[in-house]
Amino acid sequence: MSATDLERIAAFRSSFARRQAAVVTEVPGGVAVLDQEYAASHEHNQLIVEGTSAPPELPALADTVLGHLGHRRITVLDDAVGTACAPALTAAGYSHDTELVMAYSGSPAAVPHPSVRTVTLADLRPALLRRQRGWMPEADDAVIRQLADRRTARLRGADEVRFLAVRDGNGTVASWADLYLDTAEGIAQIEEVVTADTHLGRGCADAVLATALHHAAGCGLVFLLADLHDWPRHWYARRGFTPVGRSHVFTRTRAGS
Repeated sequence: MSATDLERIAAFRSSFARRQAAVVTEVPGGVAVLDQEYAASHEHNQLIVEGTSAPPELPALADTVLGHLGHRRITVLDDAVGTACAPALTAAGYSHDTELVMAYSGSPAAVPHPSVRTVTLADLRPALLRRQRGWMPEADDAVIRQLADRRTARLRGADEVRFLAVRDGNGTVASWADLYLDTAEGIAQIEEVVTADTHLGRGCADAVLATALHHAAGCGLVFLLADLHDWPRHWYARRGFTPVGRSHVFTRTRAGS
């Protein structure tokens, strides 16, 4: 993986965030993206550091552009910049998570699973609501709805956005993933490969991932993000994804938010 490919991935991520945003505000060294319709979504309301140096007074900048929200989220796309930002942000009360950028280096001839289909958000929504509630049992219903429905905004993020899903014999959605494609630039992102609790251990996620790779076969660069310290990174590695870089996410929430 070349530095140029990492730059392409960062550019794609930045472009996706900008395109799906309702409001885009340029700031020194990056951009603030906002969408009041999905105010509970950190993805849709955050400060993104795009440059190769940290903006001055980053905590204060986040307070300025995100001050109306119950959270602060700062994503730093460059690994070295994120590492340099960490001491000041953690001192300001931010948690720090490291994202592993993983690129596909497996077989170019991924075989799609015949049961996986491209679906609409309406098809997917009941499964999203159930899974989100399982992750956030104490959250308000409005928050759960926002975190499911924010995929409406994601449809604006890339030239092609597909929701892929596999159903069980009763027609219930068992596993799903997002796929974002820019075929002109030859780059694709696979996002949120998820299986319902009731369908774990049946190979559903494998079927969805293989089909996503088949859909992305025309792109020379296919990537995804995984938590550095969580098990999915190893699951993806066994399926042909290789770590190629890191980005950083800093989050702070108000008490009760």
